[in-house]
Amino acid sequence: MANKIGRYVLLAGLLGLGWVAVRGKSEPPAASLASQIPATPQSFPAQQEALEVPPATPDCVQPPPFLPAPKPPAALNGQLGLWAAVIDPKTLQPIRAVAYAPGSVFPLASTYKQAVLWAMLRQVDAGRFDLNQKFSVTRAAQSLGSYPYDHSTALTLAQRMIQHSDNTATDLLHRRVGLQNVQQLADDLKLCRTRLILPTKAWWTAQSGLSGTFAGTRLWPQATGEKRAQLAALIDADAQKYRADYVQRKLDEYFDKHYNGADDLKVHNFSTPYELSTLVAHEFLRSGLSPKSQGIQRRLMALGFGKSALLPIPIATWGGKGGNGWKILTYSGYFKTKGGEHVVYAFMLHGSGQTYTMKLTRPAFAWLRASLGEILAAGDGGKEGSAER
Repeated sequence: MANKIGRYVLLAGLLGLGWVAVRGKSEPPAASLASQIPATPQSFPAQQEALEVPPATPDCVQPPPFLPAPKPPAALNGQLGLWAAVIDPKTLQPIRAVAYAPGSVFPLASTYKQAVLWAMLRQVDAGRFDLNQKFSVTRAAQSLGSYPYDHSTALTLAQRMIQHSDNTATDLLHRRVGLQNVQQLADDLKLCRTRLILPTKAWWTAQSGLSGTFAGTRLWPQATGEKRAQLAALIDADAQKYRADYVQRKLDEYFDKHYNGADDLKVHNFSTPYELSTLVAHEFLRSGLSPKSQGIQRRLMALGFGKSALLPIPIATWGGKGGNGWKILTYSGYFKTKGGEHVVYAFMLHGSGQTYTMKLTRPAFAWLRASLGEILAAGDGGKEGSAER
């Protein structure tokens, strides 16, 4: 049963309760991680070069120079990616960065939900969205996992989306904001290998074989622009034809009998460690939001998971989001240290030997802390009492 839960409950904020338990166990210091590392990194069978995703073009953002991240713990088998950088808060360019496969593409799972929040608040500021409007939870709208009370307000749904990773709340908001309007956040930043357009139920319907649109075209995986928007709307319309319990049953059959890791990047929203970190940097430091909306964004993003797992880094302000699925685990975040450094990070894993990947949270953050420790120590910016930028 635990494995099946991991397919649908995409890293709710309640995971923090589980973290308290594992933090009580003895943990090797970052310096001792090398003894746990295999001689060569584990790799996912589907090679990145063969993935059916939009190709990078000359006007797309590219990872700037970086130092190699520490080797990952052996528990983190599969295809791995990481970007961790101290950034200039004005230019958003990295001052110091470490990375591991920063340009490789990974499924985002629930990490993408922060983009729905950002796009929603932009529409609030534009007068096109009311945070007090109420939503009906119909059978067509209900996604997998738990779901909110009928007639919840948009603000309540937004909190559930970030704090509890509620899939139905996410889909209600995503559709109301507009599928392309969420995708536009990445498109405007030239994040060419980032897809944010599909609601959760849409990608599960496609993966379970229930979307006639997805099954009937070869154009979707590499589609961009208007064609991607058209196909996404049709796939989402397919998804709303089915009850969530039926989609779940068909998806269980797929995972148990027909799972192919290469399918994940055909159906999921995705990004690269560097592109996701770039999105996060703009989301927190150049959001274009009004002070009121930015305050809501910061308050809700602080309900995501990850701050306690970064201790003992001296953090003044923080926000983040994670996601997990079948053999998938992602974490991203932004924080400002008490010394005044601005930091973004993204961890990504695909094709793990563990199907229920939330168990890999501890080694994932051990690797993140080791990586962040290198860039913070290099500038002494993580020390409490350092000069404010």
